[in-house]
Amino acid sequence: MKLVLSSSNQVALKDVVAELISARIASRIASKEDSLWGAEAQPEASIRLGWITSAQDSQALLPSIFALRDEFASQGINRFVLCGMGGSSLAPEVITKNAKVDLVVLDSTAPDQVAAALIDLDRTAVVVSSKSGSTVETDSQKRAFETAFRAAGINPTERIVIVTDPGSPLDKASREAGYRVFNADPNVGGRYSALTAFGLVPSGLAGADITALLTAAVAVSPALGSDSVDNPALQLGALLARSKNGAGHKDKFLIESDELAGFGDWVEQLVAESTGKEDKGILPVVIDSQAPEISALPEDTLLIRFGSEATGNTDAAFSGSLGELFLLWEYATVIAGFLQGINPFDQPNVESAKVAARALLDSPATGAEVDFVDRGVSVKSYGFDLNGGTLDLAVEQLLGLVDNSSYISVHAYLNRMAYPQLEELRDLLAKRSGRPVTFGWGPRFLHSTGQYHKGGPKQGVFLQLTGEFENDLAIEGRPFSFGGLIQAQAAGDANVLKDNGLPVLTLKLGNVLSDLENLKQVIAS
Repeated sequence: MKLVLSSSNQVALKDVVAELISARIASRIASKEDSLWGAEAQPEASIRLGWITSAQDSQALLPSIFALRDEFASQGINRFVLCGMGGSSLAPEVITKNAKVDLVVLDSTAPDQVAAALIDLDRTAVVVSSKSGSTVETDSQKRAFETAFRAAGINPTERIVIVTDPGSPLDKASREAGYRVFNADPNVGGRYSALTAFGLVPSGLAGADITALLTAAVAVSPALGSDSVDNPALQLGALLARSKNGAGHKDKFLIESDELAGFGDWVEQLVAESTGKEDKGILPVVIDSQAPEISALPEDTLLIRFGSEATGNTDAAFSGSLGELFLLWEYATVIAGFLQGINPFDQPNVESAKVAARALLDSPATGAEVDFVDRGVSVKSYGFDLNGGTLDLAVEQLLGLVDNSSYISVHAYLNRMAYPQLEELRDLLAKRSGRPVTFGWGPRFLHSTGQYHKGGPKQGVFLQLTGEFENDLAIEGRPFSFGGLIQAQAAGDANVLKDNGLPVLTLKLGNVLSDLENLKQVIAS
């Protein structure tokens, strides 16, 4: 594991790192001192520091995971689906991608994406991951698989594996129903859970080398808990907190990790949800090596890359194995929270979008509430007034709200497996605006960056993309369908952003791919 700061950052952060060493911050974190983030944060911190020793504590899980993997293999079951949201899905996704083993990650309520996962049931096992079981997306996905398994003549309890906190409602109900259950450490929050049962069970069943993952994390733990100038977590934490520590206002950072597939998405949810609150925070922006911001870096934005050298305008380069890097970034994030006076363990604004979506499901609007329709695209603005009646003018008005402290965020409430082309909008908007641009798939981002959008600095300008779902999918035992759920989630989130004083432009695409081409032309013009 290695972190290399640019020469200018080595100078700028020298005193901050020295202060962290003098205050013994790393060793106090390693000893699970829960008072570091202040008296208000202490009750939450006292039950959220289990991640520090997760790599050691999770060793006991390995025999049970491997035994279940062998049992499934003996039955010809070799396809694994994970139903989970936020950290429960992003960590297994990055683990399995880099292990080059297959895992179907279902972290969506788009009916076509859910339906696409309900295939090959004769060789499929499903992991349902939720700390409490109350997450509406995960509960709905579980119901869909239960229905599909029963229709195929398969007992769901033989194919669905539950990962949850001990004593949770899901734990109790699952054990009573006869499901296999793995309990995770209840003293670890979802975004810090990569090295707990949430990260290990689906990854291990799919065939990733989770033993090596834990071994690497155990080996690096002493270095990350040391009060030493060579501790990369102190350096990275100080860098992330640059907007607070006097070394220059840098409250956004680009993360490029093309060679470590999916790692940027995991970092994004960890840092954004941990720091985006009380109108403070650090915005992670996931990019690839071709992103236009790299050559024209905004003044308030850092560039952090996976690699061994901090060349050019790179502020820091990090390298190491996945087990090492999970722990490095977790330490660095809570250190940044300490420096900025932020509780890195709560997520006070995540619930707001859930409540708004629930209200819409209970009292659905009649008819489509849109400002106008142009070229088959239904257009609706939240938090600002549209004075024009064309798609072009609507986009221009949204972009006209961008200033030199803004970021743009694209939220696509569509099937991410079917429409990866939508991510092309990120680079186009970055090139057009000269500002950092994030891209999130709804509703999964609601469990990660959604906290930052509502609780962090009020700098966001939001473009929301939704669509029609010709083949909706019912949810057994619920009065709403997947199509109704995802539409309520999109509208609910837009309303909450508006209520926080943030502008949102919603475009409901009639034909996703052709409308995307029109939209790209509008942005590029």
